[in-house]
Formats: sequence, C-alpha cells, structure tokens
Amino acid sequence: MGSFWSSLLHLLFLLFLVLVSSSSSSADNNDLFEIWCKQNGKIYSSPEEKLQRFQVFEKNLAFVNEHNNMENSTYTLALNSFADLTNHEFKASRLGLSASNGVPRNYSSFLGAGTVGDIPASLDWREKGAVTPVKDQGSCGACWSFSATGAMEGINQIVTGSLVSLSEQELVDCDKSYNSGCNGGLMDYAYKWVVKNGGIDTEGDYPYQMGDKTCNKNKLERRVVTIDGYTDVPANENELLKAVVTQPVSVGICGSDSAFQLYSKGIFSGPCSTSLDHAVLIVGYGSENGVDYWIVKNSWGTSWGINGYMHMIRNGPSKEGVCGINKLASYPTKTSANPPTPPKPPGPTKCSLFTKCAAGETCCCGHTFLGVCLSWKCCPLDGAVCCKDGKHCCPQDYPICKTETNQCFKVCIAYPIKLTLLHKCLYASSLLSNYKEMRQVV
Repeated sequence: MGSFWSSLLHLLFLLFLVLVSSSSSSADNNDLFEIWCKQNGKIYSSPEEKLQRFQVFEKNLAFVNEHNNMENSTYTLALNSFADLTNHEFKASRLGLSASNGVPRNYSSFLGAGTVGDIPASLDWREKGAVTPVKDQGSCGACWSFSATGAMEGINQIVTGSLVSLSEQELVDCDKSYNSGCNGGLMDYAYKWVVKNGGIDTEGDYPYQMGDKTCNKNKLERRVVTIDGYTDVPANENELLKAVVTQPVSVGICGSDSAFQLYSKGIFSGPCSTSLDHAVLIVGYGSENGVDYWIVKNSWGTSWGINGYMHMIRNGPSKEGVCGINKLASYPTKTSANPPTPPKPPGPTKCSLFTKCAAGETCCCGHTFLGVCLSWKCCPLDGAVCCKDGKHCCPQDYPICKTETNQCFKVCIAYPIKLTLLHKCLYASSLLSNYKEMRQVV
C-alpha cells in the first residue's frame, strides 16, 4: 500500500514539473511574440485575432526549432515576417505561378554559353550591375510579373548598360490575354505581351500597387524598354547553367512548403514538391564547402531569406532540380537599343491655390459670388469652353453651349424677322457626347 502512494506522489510531482515547465515555456513564447510583433510592425484588430496569431506563431516556432536542431542540415529557418501565418494562409497570399500544363515551349532560339567546360566556377549578376533591388509583391499572386521584369531588367542592362526598374503593375493591370494579375500568370505570356505592346514602362512611372487595378492605357505608350522575344530553356540543369551564364533567368519552383516560408540562410535542399506554384529569378550561382547552389532572387521583401535572396542546391539528385527549378526556365531576348524615351505627360491643371484638375482637363467655375469662384469643376476636355450653367462644357472647336438642347455649336448668327432677332446656330456637333458634363473637383 505504501508503495502505491509513493508511486502516485511521484507521478503527481512529475505532472507538476511538466505543468510548470509548460507554463514557463508559454510565457517565454509570449514575450518572444511581443518582441517579434514590434520588430515586424504587427498590429492586430482584436485580442481574439492576436491570440489566434500567437497560437500560429507558437506552432511555427516549434517547427523552426525542430528543423534547426537537426544534424547535417544545410540551411537554417527563422521567425521571419511570415511566422504568424499558417502554411495555408501563406500559400494563398504569396504564390501565383499558373499551371503550365499544355503551354507550348519555345526552344528555337536557345543557344546557351557553349559547353559546360567553358563556364566559370561562379557568377553573380548583382556584381555586374544587372539586378535591381529586391521588391515585395505583397498579398498579391503576381510573382510571375516580378520574375519576368527581373529578367527583362537584366538583359536590358547587359545590352544597353542601363539598369532600369520596370513596371510589374503594368503587367498585372494590362496583360490580360492569358495572365490573370494577382490570380497568377506565366513569364512567357508576360514576354509575349511586352513584345506585342512594343515595350514596357518603368516602375517609377507606373508604380506597383499590390493589387489588381484598371489598366492605365495612357502608360502603354511609354515603351521605355523593349525586348525582341523570349526563349525557353530545356529542362536540364546543364542547359540552365548555360543560360544563367548569359543573363538572369526566370524559373518556376515550388515555394509553398513551410521550410520555404520560414527560410533564413544556408543552402536550401528541401524536401519540397516539384509541383510549380511560384516564380523567382536566378541571378547567379556558386559553391560553398563543396556544395553547389543557385543564387535566387525572390519577391517577398528583404526581411525574408538572405536579404530577399535564397541559395538553392544545384547539381542535386533530382533531374527536375530542387523544388522543380529546372522545369520551367525562360528568358527574354534583346539585341537592339531602346526607343527614345517618350516625354512625360503634362502635370495636373491648377484651378486655384488648393484645387486642381487632371492633365488634359479644363478648370471651370461651378459657383461664383461677387465675381469670386467658390467651387471648381473639371471638364474632361483640354482647352474647353465652360458653359454658363456651371455644369457642362464644350470643345474649343464647338465653343457655343446650348444648354436647352444639350448641344455644342460652331457658330450662331442673328437675323431680323418682324422687328425681332432670331438666333440660328449652325454646324451643330453631330456627337452629343461632345457636350460634356463636368465632375466636381476632389
């Protein structure tokens, strides 16, 4: 009987130690979470959401610790800015490479750099000035556009000597033939669109908005950088290496595994699927302690990985490459100079000290008092005539407003009939749309 009570007390003591240890660990995790929130600027809408995010954070913390305690791992994980996202949430917001099944591949112009023996032991296109700073796609599945612009930025610098950051937003908004903006796309289709459009605008002129917007057709005329076409790389690591020697190369990969989500440094070796769901850019290659790797530029900001980059194992056991990196490689081709840079469109039209209309619009007064305009409106015509009703305007080649008939005329004449003057307006605009309603100045 004494033995029974002794065993029971021993078990209760062990349970107490477990509970104390668990409580202490949870408190430590909570402190770590608070520090992480401050470092990453995380603010949650409610205590309930914060608790939910903390629980996800704890699971990711356990995953990171388990991996980093493994022996012989070639890479390290960390609690980066995605540490409060479940893997499902992460996949839904940060990927975006469309399925490539059935897409015809174009190998006709693939040349590479000759034999593998001619290839240098290491290469980094960043050191040659052909890579723009790391960008952040945000919660928009437009990775394909960043991979495509990165490759075009690279070949443009190689050919012209000028590194120009190109507009992902123009591709997201305007490339709708096959690609779907934040819902995914393919780099080859992006190259086709740029060729068809005759070029692409800069990021500075058509900046990224982290979402689908309406295509700004005025920007389509700003063809700052052009390409001749594109070519696909055969699904072979040696052929991919030959391509990277000539320029940065777009590739598809599987980027949805938790280890990829929380990658910090080292040579990433998987395990990961080869089902492609993300697009990145290979900007070089090298070796470390006898292990070959690709230098991969991602589009998740500089807080992820090695300041936005990842080293992925090269010459691994799989023919498809780690995470399928050999399967969907392509790059744009370019041999000619860019066209002259088109002039920037005029700035907004200033109505008063505090109000303005867009470029190409005319300021019209909506209400006056003692000769002073109290409110302004914008006529969507350049150099227009403002109608006296304060609501409409006419084009300058049809300058006479007839508000009662909603028309604009070129000329009105007066002639006497029975001691009165009859006004007759001639050459009325055949398009009633020329009689414009003005919008209020915002």
